[in-house]
Amino acid sequence: ERITQTVEITKHVVDIEEKGVKLRLTIVDTPGFGDAVNNTECWKPVADYIDQQFEQYFRDESGLNRKNIQDNRVHCCIYFISPFGHGLRPLDVEFMRALHQRVNIVPVLAKADTLTPAEVERMKNKIREEINHYGIRIYEFPECDSDEDEEFKLQDQALK
Repeated sequence: ERITQTVEITKHVVDIEEKGVKLRLTIVDTPGFGDAVNNTECWKPVADYIDQQFEQYFRDESGLNRKNIQDNRVHCCIYFISPFGHGLRPLDVEFMRALHQRVNIVPVLAKADTLTPAEVERMKNKIREEINHYGIRIYEFPECDSDEDEEFKLQDQALK
């Protein structure tokens, strides 16, 4: 199904079960974010949505009936960065700076398969430099346990 271009926040819920653990994953999508002619504070609806979800959870947690609380907080923002250009756009910087204290941000180089390995490496290094320069805090993968096998440690290091 073709997704229409919009800047509205849409939610998709998926139930996942892995090794007997059930998880309800809610994906909040903002297709078309930043495509408007005037993008001044276009990240505001996303920030407001994240704040609303935290406020609702806090209200539920503070209430008398806490048995059936639904956790709709946003725990992670996967932020796709355009591979076309020379690093982060000003909009990318503003968005991540506005959200990095609210939610874990995982920057992802979109359509990286359209670039050569050397281009991907250059782009990643440029993006890392800019993220550090602007003081944006992104999610840091935790260190793996020392008792993990070597293959897992190498895979963990590659992800980082």
